[in-house]
Amino acid sequence: MPEDDSNFPDSDYAPPGPIPSPEAYDAWFRAKIEKALADPRPSIPHEVVMAQVQALLDRHKKPQD
Repeated sequence: MPEDDSNFPDSDYAPPGPIPSPEAYDAWFRAKIEKALADPRPSIPHEVVMAQVQALLDRHKKPQD
């Protein structure tokens, strides 16, 4: 599994700064979707994405006591 989660910048997870209203969040979210749909790069296979997400989760998992 990939150890590098640099493909997942923090800006991909949450809007920048506090969102003043549901409408502002909706606008931010829709802009992210439009940008993704317009991206000309080739798709990433599901298995690769899942391995990257699992590596990210494993990296940030709190140790069990």
